[in-house]
Amino acid sequence: MKKKLLLLEELQVIDCAIDNKQAEQAVHQADIADLEQRLTVARSALAGEQASLAEIQRAKEELEAALQAEQDNIKRSETNMKEIRTNKEFQAVGREIAAARKQVAELEEQILQKTGQQEELQAAIDAHSAELASLEETAASDCQERMAAIADLQAVIDAAVANREQIVKELSSSVVRRYTQLRSQRRGQALAEAREGSCLGCNMQLPPQLYNTLFKCDELYFCPHCQRILILKQEQG
Repeated sequence: MKKKLLLLEELQVIDCAIDNKQAEQAVHQADIADLEQRLTVARSALAGEQASLAEIQRAKEELEAALQAEQDNIKRSETNMKEIRTNKEFQAVGREIAAARKQVAELEEQILQKTGQQEELQAAIDAHSAELASLEETAASDCQERMAAIADLQAVIDAAVANREQIVKELSSSVVRRYTQLRSQRRGQALAEAREGSCLGCNMQLPPQLYNTLFKCDELYFCPHCQRILILKQEQG
């Protein structure tokens, strides 16, 4: 039975080590996911700005086309004025030209605004493109390092699992099942040291008779409070 307790204690050490390595892997994986999320957000933002720039360009081209049409109308009207014979027609064409020139001025102002928006947005796109390129480079390097770390941790885990399997073979299935249940219920700690009449797993006082019985090492004993398997590690040492 003493050997069984030692095997269970070794099994718990291995399982805790595996848990720790898997937790380290989870941290690396979370960091990789965070980097990928940041890249996704940055790329989406840049794509949005590029789409906005394309929309501004489209609107500007429409304004320029409208401006050209108004300027052409003015030229035609000015040409037609040379053939006008009545004052009434002359005044009507003059009003059309004046309205067209006002429209031209408004279109030119709108085109200037679009040009300013283009320049401002293009500057932002250039800056964000540079930031994205830098982030992609950093993320690629960082992710590569983290993936290597995950692989190294996995190698350690695999070796520990192989060692664990050897220990499990020396224990009965009922003991392993009970140990596994306790680990699940007690945050990975199926065993607890008993010292000076107390269970160090839950810091509760053990019944004196139970504590004294532990010295026999004739079977597995459990804490009546936290249900962990009790071991007398220091006394046995």
